Amino acid sequence: MTGMTIAGLAREGGVGVETVRYYQRRGLLDEPDRPTGAGTGGGIRRYGSDDARRLRFIRSAQAAGFTLEQIGELLALDATDDRARARQLAGERIAELDAKIEELERVRASLRRLAHECGSGAEGPCPILTAFEG
Repeated sequence: MTGMTIAGLAREGGVGVETVRYYQRRGLLDEPDRPTGAGTGGGIRRYGSDDARRLRFIRSAQAAGFTLEQIGELLALDATDDRARARQLAGERIAELDAKIEELERVRASLRRLAHECGSGAEGPCPILTAFEG
């Protein structure tokens, strides 16, 4: 997996080329130097397996809900082996997820109640249709 072009790296990470470039501008991915001289592949940047691994980490961390800023911090922490801060960031994310889960459970219960009321056969408009009126 050495010597990938940016398109190959993007494909390996399941993203588009512009996403790779965006991560490079954000400092999350390195941008290799262009080779110079004859026989160097036309000055095309090449990426290796470490770049692909880093890109997959970024995508996985995003899927877990980390912001790009937090991902950048996690990547920097990896170089310093600061497990306490990494654990703290994970704990903060878990707390955010717990709050979101509670909110979603409240919304589900409310919608379930509205659906039950709508199916109760009572006269008038369905409560689901009237619940969201401003």
